[in-house]
Amino acid sequence: MPINALREEIDGIDKKIINLIARRQEMAGKMAREKLDRGIPIHDEPRTKQVLAAAFNYAVEEKINPIPVQRIFEILIEMSEERQRECTGDGNLP
Repeated sequence: MPINALREEIDGIDKKIINLIARRQEMAGKMAREKLDRGIPIHDEPRTKQVLAAAFNYAVEEKINPIPVQRIFEILIEMSEERQRECTGDGNLP
């Protein structure tokens, strides 16, 4: 496959990843409302550990390096928590 075709395919995958991140952020906003209604704190350490472990394990199953995948999920969780804080009036997002 020519390099330009490979790059186009990678660009398409990148756009899909960004779309999924945007969807995850949308869900974080919905989660904020649920947590606020129930008086649940935004940060949930057991859930964070569960998500990170699942990401690590799935990366291993997919035969990719789980350490950077776990770091990506740490960033995604930080983004979600910031979105939740913003939705409850405590965040720093524009």
